[in-house]
Amino acid sequence: MKRNGTIYSLIILACFAAGSYAVQTDIDCLRSIKESLEDPEQLLSSWNFSNNIEGFICRFTGVECWHPDESRVINIRLSDMGLRGPFPIGIRSCTSLSGLDLSSNILTGQLPSNVTDVLPFVTSLDLSNNDLSGSIPPSIANLSFINVLRLNNNQFTGQIPPELSKLHRLKVFSVANNRLSGEIPAFLNVSVSAERYANNLGLCGGPLSPCKHENHVDLFFSGFAVGLPVSTILTVLLIFCCLPEPTIRRYYLLMIKKIKEREHHLVPRVLQAVVAIENNIEQSKVKSSPCTEFFGELV
Repeated sequence: MKRNGTIYSLIILACFAAGSYAVQTDIDCLRSIKESLEDPEQLLSSWNFSNNIEGFICRFTGVECWHPDESRVINIRLSDMGLRGPFPIGIRSCTSLSGLDLSSNILTGQLPSNVTDVLPFVTSLDLSNNDLSGSIPPSIANLSFINVLRLNNNQFTGQIPPELSKLHRLKVFSVANNRLSGEIPAFLNVSVSAERYANNLGLCGGPLSPCKHENHVDLFFSGFAVGLPVSTILTVLLIFCCLPEPTIRRYYLLMIKKIKEREHHLVPRVLQAVVAIENNIEQSKVKSSPCTEFFGELV
């Protein structure tokens, strides 16, 4: 009985330690965000970390917690606050974060390639109306809980990762007003209108104009034109290699015989034609010679 009580005590202490650790990581998360972003309008002045009261971070501007008296952040909404700087990598320490809205700020640089490690449980991600650049990380396709993904009005380049079609819970998607090109993903569970792709360099497919594949057709015909004669030669060689030696010799002698017969029949005809041409030439010379014309006039 005493042993069971000791086990229960250890379990309670472990849960308390885990909860304390989660609270501390969320505090470190918010501190990292404040330190990594410029705040010219001082809108994050309420983020005072000198307070040690449980749940104090839940009173910060733009911060929502799972429970008002528990320092576990569920949403961070810092839209249109004039914040400047790169995407805050320290946000990964908010281990229970579900929603992130940093739209309408002046965020620059690229998104982290390992977005899944930074925002593993996010359901809503709004980074629209910033100045983010580079390619859209394919790892976003591993955000299996995401419902809303807004990346419009930035400077993203390249192709939209086709892997995003794996986001089966996605309901809202927008990449308008970027510098994207190429074929768009084939989403299965969401219908994305053309407006959500508007004003990019050259997106195609889906609700947009069809993608051009002329190069693929040209490559097909080029390969066909080269492959056909090569395959024919290889087939002939294969046949001869597989035939037994007596059969090959028989075919060879038969070919030689045919060639000689053609030469035998062809040479007399050629000689006859040459003699006829020479006779015609001689007759024309006699008829049209000056001597013949002179004696013809005398007669």
